[in-house]
Amino acid sequence: MRYLKEISHPAFRIGLYVWNNKYLIKIEAGSYEQTYKISEMDVSSEEDVIGLVDELFLQRVNERFGQMHEDFMNALERHGL
Repeated sequence: MRYLKEISHPAFRIGLYVWNNKYLIKIEAGSYEQTYKISEMDVSSEEDVIGLVDELFLQRVNERFGQMHEDFMNALERHGL
């Protein structure tokens, strides 16, 4: 996997990578990570991929991080951890 660049954001660490003819958008928040893949054949440039990371997309990503945290906390509680 080859690192291309970081996409600046105040709440998340967002990295853009390329691997196996796919762009990977990795978004991290604390202990959680989401990865989205898009084929190099589906976009014409790296800038097209960066354009996908808009405010509406990141709002949904943030909601999903909340769900991930809730799921993980529930699992810890079920197992007495």
